[in-house]
Amino acid sequence: MVLALLGPALTLVGVFVTAPVAYAVWLSLTNKTLIGFGAQTPHFVGLANYRSLLSSGDFLHSLSLTAEFIFFSAIVGQFLLGLLAALLLTRTTVRLKGMFGGAILLPMVVPEVVASLAWASMLAPGTSGTVNRGVAAIGLTPISWLQHYPMASIIIVNAWRGIAFAMIMFQAAIEGIPQELIEAAHMDGAGAWKVTRYVMMPLIRGPVFLFLLLTTITTGSVFGLIYFLTRGGPGQQTEVTAIYIYDHSFRFFQLGLGSAASVILLAIILVLGVTYVRLSRVEV
Repeated sequence: MVLALLGPALTLVGVFVTAPVAYAVWLSLTNKTLIGFGAQTPHFVGLANYRSLLSSGDFLHSLSLTAEFIFFSAIVGQFLLGLLAALLLTRTTVRLKGMFGGAILLPMVVPEVVASLAWASMLAPGTSGTVNRGVAAIGLTPISWLQHYPMASIIIVNAWRGIAFAMIMFQAAIEGIPQELIEAAHMDGAGAWKVTRYVMMPLIRGPVFLFLLLTTITTGSVFGLIYFLTRGGPGQQTEVTAIYIYDHSFRFFQLGLGSAASVILLAIILVLGVTYVRLSRVEV
């Protein structure tokens, strides 16, 4: 009975998750290419692709950029801004909650391609970009944002898109906290900061680490937003691992090498995921 109920879900997971991962691992152990001799007759090369990647400065640089992108965009930006938005929406003294919440939720429903093109227009160089018009209005010189500050630009855009998800999770968790605990803390003289730090945060530890797990996975695999905004440039300043995998797989036709890079990224994210799960179980 249990297997009959789980059968469809297990089949979908096997076809669309397990099988592609297994195929990617197999490809990473070969010299498979899209053109040339390696396309028709790929050969087993063992760990050669992994050794090549781990000794490649470009790949290690892409991993460092991915770590920077995840940390500042997801763990810092989305987490802090989403938590702040959730705290504001749970306060009874805040007015226009519907408008405030709707404004934050709007980026979540905008497709990634549309959001990327909209931000590319806003960050356009010269006086044609919306951001530069605002900069010029206060007497400053317009800046080519995607040329001078490419990493900061994509971090801000990705954080903007992810605040809504963080806000929804944290607001639901905060509203589930018994009000008696918060009122008791206030009666004992605790201010807003101490109530948040020592009462709310320990009680929503589970949702916090669940959010960190999900946002780390999704941010580590962000491709379209970065590709449409910078294509990994200028130079290699925004060539995160997802862009590196795409370039080597479909521009340089090295499927084996690209698959090995994707397996390494998957392994790193799995380690982070296990760490988040273990931390969420720690008693405080």
